[in-house]
Amino acid sequence: MTETDSPRITELRQHEEELVFASFDHHDAWRLGSLIANRAIAAGHGVAIDIRRHNLVLFRCVLPGPTADQEEWIRRKSATTLRFERSTALLSEEFAAKGFDPLQGGWLAPEDYTLAGGSFPVRVRGTGVVAAVTASGLSSDDDHQLVVDSIRTFLKDPAE
Repeated sequence: MTETDSPRITELRQHEEELVFASFDHHDAWRLGSLIANRAIAAGHGVAIDIRRHNLVLFRCVLPGPTADQEEWIRRKSATTLRFERSTALLSEEFAAKGFDPLQGGWLAPEDYTLAGGSFPVRVRGTGVVAAVTASGLSSDDDHQLVVDSIRTFLKDPAE
């Protein structure tokens, strides 16, 4: 932790260090996506869930409640995660701590990227980031937590 790191930034970095996959294929995407969807259903959350490798969608589920806007949020959130290979929640906190908005001044096009939380990198040990898992429909923090809690559960028992 550096002098400028908040406890939240430290927590978000720990998520990324902790939640690393041994491998990740299309079957894993289906199982993880289904786990997130079942968790959301049990909690009564209306969310859209997406797992993708750049333009290849590996899993998609839209539960009752989200609007058509969630499609755009998912596209922009996952593009941000895949570009920076970090969660949108972490990027949002880090940029805010620096007082810098990459969506202003032409660095990142706001129609293509967002810093709203809810997209998390699928990082495979020894390989790097291979996909993004994204939820949209709740608050940014709740979207992020739904994904993180589900990945944590999946990694404890990937055969479920």
